[in-house]
Amino acid sequence: MPALIATKFTGRITWLGTVPNRAAGLPSQPAESLVASFAGPEGEDHGGLTRPSCSRVLTQYPERGTEIRNVRQFSILSAEEIAQIAEAMGLDSLDPALMGATMVIEGIPDFTHIPPSSRLQASSGATLTVDMENQPCQLPAREIEKVEPGHGKRFKPSARERRGVTAWVEREGVFRLGDEVRLHIPQQRGWSHLDEALKGA
Repeated sequence: MPALIATKFTGRITWLGTVPNRAAGLPSQPAESLVASFAGPEGEDHGGLTRPSCSRVLTQYPERGTEIRNVRQFSILSAEEIAQIAEAMGLDSLDPALMGATMVIEGIPDFTHIPPSSRLQASSGATLTVDMENQPCQLPAREIEKVEPGHGKRFKPSARERRGVTAWVEREGVFRLGDEVRLHIPQQRGWSHLDEALKGA
């Protein structure tokens, strides 16, 4: 029996980009297509099979810089949720490049909360595995502030539960603007002790 269900939910890729040098800045450079290897998209400074651990995983790896598997090769956002973030910030629109986006998908509802380990599969067969929700941070806020003075501080609260997901390449291939991607989800019910586990977290 298949462990993953191909759902009726599909999305369309409306934006692609890469961060060429994160030391120089977070903004992505727009692209018409991305060639994705097992190490991530070509030209993406957040790529690689492994990465140094950071503050997001301090509970697991108290020593920052510990080499761990890179499950943050892609930062994927929802076009609908970006519009919601912009509205909450008092902006007409918000450039995904300012958030360091790799991919923007239109058409999958409540996108930030799709189940971890879901797959996003393009018609070409190129496939991404979702790691988890991407938590808002201050880096995009600084970039937004440069373009929209006075609005940067509004990003983090406005992006809460709308920041999209991080993902890694399960099957290599090419993603192109306009491609359809289908959502595949694990055939597994939600953990019955989740609320208990999150208490006091």
